[in-house]
Formats: sequence, structure tokens, C-alpha cells
Amino acid sequence: MANEARVSVIPNPDLATCPDLMADVAMTPELERIVWMPSPPLVPDDTPFEAALDRDHLSRMTFGERNLEREVLAMFAAQALGLSKRLAAQPDDSADLAHTLKGSARAVGAFEVADAAERVEELARCGENLLPALAILDRSVAKARAVIEIILNKS
Repeated sequence: MANEARVSVIPNPDLATCPDLMADVAMTPELERIVWMPSPPLVPDDTPFEAALDRDHLSRMTFGERNLEREVLAMFAAQALGLSKRLAAQPDDSADLAHTLKGSARAVGAFEVADAAERVEELARCGENLLPALAILDRSVAKARAVIEIILNKS
């Protein structure tokens, strides 16, 4: 009895009009349904690379020219470091510095840096405490610079 195939009939009114098809269905062994699970990605989406820099955006902005991409990334890495250091001192022009960094970051696809810079800009314009937002900005800049360094050292 353990080796007998179980038979199931699919209740479908359209099949009742076709006796040959019903006979085939009635003789089909019941199969166990296995729930499909997608395979994990080869590179997780939350890698610093994915989170720190949108390469598709960068490629569009540089017209797919790798040399230009590398040049722009090198300039952004230096600018981001310089601006974040200047922002740490919380000068009177903090909002303007953060605005500059926000625009540069968006241009190269460093959207995490852009979002953090935008928050610093908003707080600076309102005269609020910048320290928590500057800490987030510093981490975002460090992550983006690490990814840029990997890209620049690849070729």
C-alpha cells in the first residue's frame, strides 16, 4: 500500500466535456507541491558597493566613458573628504558647504551621501545641532570613498 500512487482529479468544469482528458487526469499520480524560493543573489544588495554608489547613474552621467568615470570619482572622493572636514568645524557657511556636497554626490550617484548632506543642510539653515547629522554624513562619505577606492584600484 505504501508504494501505491495516489490519484487526484482536478475539479475543472471544462474538463468534464472532454472524457479522454479526464481519464488522463484521473491516472496522473498526485505530486507534492514544492514552494519555490529564489536563490540568494551572488552579491547581496546591501553591500557597501550597492548602497554607496549607483554605478548605472554614474555611467549615464559620464556617457559610459570609463576614463571619465574614474576621473569624476577621484574628484568627488577628494571633494567629499575636504567638505566633510570643513563641515566638522561647523562654520557659518555649513548649509552652503552641505548643499555643494549634496549636488556633487547626486551627480556621481552617491545618493546616501547626498541624503546625509541634505539633512546637514536643512539643520544648518534652521540653526539646529549638526553633530548627529554630521556623524551620519561622515560614515556615508567614508563608505563612498572606500567603494571609489576599490573602483579606482581595479584597473
